[in-house]
Amino acid sequence: MNTIAKSWDGRASLEIIAFKLSDQSFCIETTSIREIRGWAQSTPIPHSPAEVLGIINLRGTVIPTIDLARKLGMHSGEPTERSAIVVAEVHGKPIGLMVDQVTDMLSISADQIQPAPEITNSMDRSYCDGIITHQSGMICFLNLGRMFVPEDVDLAA
Repeated sequence: MNTIAKSWDGRASLEIIAFKLSDQSFCIETTSIREIRGWAQSTPIPHSPAEVLGIINLRGTVIPTIDLARKLGMHSGEPTERSAIVVAEVHGKPIGLMVDQVTDMLSISADQIQPAPEITNSMDRSYCDGIITHQSGMICFLNLGRMFVPEDVDLAA
């Protein structure tokens, strides 16, 4: 078992949701996901960071929506009919993550997760818990807890 697999609290398998951002595949664990919604326009928040699309009303709860591609430093395209908002719980609060397309819900073995390669010393790998090789290609396993600080998910408060 590799060192990444050892970090999953002894679990042999993980349930993940895979999605696309600019033709690249990413995933997060389903345990942090509340729901997946179709694309809906957000209400902008003045003077918010560039990756913050705004806020939406989720059955009476106002939550921030984030352009996940922009948060990762990638090109962000215009939303399409395939775009979705993945509502995840991060630091105990809901947050909406705009993705280009949800592609799969998978059950993977923890030992399928390989360490992210170290390309340069300056590369920030803190958002990536590892890489999963899958028949459709490589999938970057994101760590939302490290990607967002608690203040990020308090935007709508």
